[in-house]
Amino acid sequence: MSPTQLHPMLNIAVKAARAAGAIINRASLDLDLLQVTVKNPNDFVTEVDQAAEHAIIDILLQAYPGHGILAEESGRTFGARDSEFTWIIDPLDGTTNFIHGFPVYAVSIALAHRGVVQQAVVYDPARNDLFMASKGRGAYLNDRRLRVSKRTRLADSLVGTGFPFRKGDNFKRYVKMFEDVMQQCAGLRRPGAAALDLCYVAAGYYDGFFETGLNPWDIAAGSLMITEAGGLIGNFTGEADFMYQREVVAGNPKVYGQLVQILSPYTRVLKDVEAPQGDDGAARDDAGGDATSAFVAAVQGEDGQAAAADPAATPEAPRERKPIRITRAAKAAEDAAQRDGGAPARPPRREGPGGPRHDAPAGPHGRKPGGPRR
Repeated sequence: MSPTQLHPMLNIAVKAARAAGAIINRASLDLDLLQVTVKNPNDFVTEVDQAAEHAIIDILLQAYPGHGILAEESGRTFGARDSEFTWIIDPLDGTTNFIHGFPVYAVSIALAHRGVVQQAVVYDPARNDLFMASKGRGAYLNDRRLRVSKRTRLADSLVGTGFPFRKGDNFKRYVKMFEDVMQQCAGLRRPGAAALDLCYVAAGYYDGFFETGLNPWDIAAGSLMITEAGGLIGNFTGEADFMYQREVVAGNPKVYGQLVQILSPYTRVLKDVEAPQGDDGAARDDAGGDATSAFVAAVQGEDGQAAAADPAATPEAPRERKPIRITRAAKAAEDAAQRDGGAPARPPRREGPGGPRHDAPAGPHGRKPGGPRR
């Protein structure tokens, strides 16, 4: 796709991604000078993450000052909060890889309009690979159109994944999930950058992908790559509600369905989205609750955020209506009353072995309708 064919908003996203990539590449030349901060156990942020994020936000807001921002490091600090457009940014997906000089990391930028991703860029600065997609116009790697793989059997498929790394993650649950998938596919891979993993599904390198604990900025751009390349993406039950559910499965249509069958017992889909609470009652940043709730608010408006934070404000679900059984006797009584020109009278109740019952009135010959003849 040539620059003249790009959607204007996608063109700005490409410019921002390349600017962030230049910052990352310069820093990769001397990793010993990096200032690394531990956000949470095994969750790092560097000055490079912050510099790249600021560069991206500056370029985006210079072009579209009325748009909203949801970024990994700064959340919703910048941009308009009431905009229908929200840029979802991960300035350096794969920070741990970057710190160790392992060249699998990327810049991820997506633009959502009313909660639907419309433009997406994932830039791999180590390989100068630019993945980009516009809704309805296909996905591309540099100038090459992307299509998902054509494999139909999970047993022949290469599947990408990610390992839980945060304190408090359910490792036993993941090991069981890992075992179930690994025994039914050709191989599993875990490079450590979910944005790139999703692009690799779109490119056909992987046939499928699954992971838990991901945030919107990890998957927003990659999700559009997959759908524009002919693939499917959803939560573990196969539904499209995956962006803020912290679980995702993707693949070509055939492999996707087989992965959903394996992973559906492990779903943790949140019915009422709210920020996870710590022991002190405060929202826990390590679980991504604040940023996820912010994303929900950006999509659904401030009313949605209030409903998520206050379960009492959520309207009560409608009660299930159970079918009412009308007996032949009761129907006959109602018909008789209508023939007499009066309102239908309720037959007297009497107790029986099976609980309260209605007696039908006797017919004109002294017998009940449906009863035996004398």
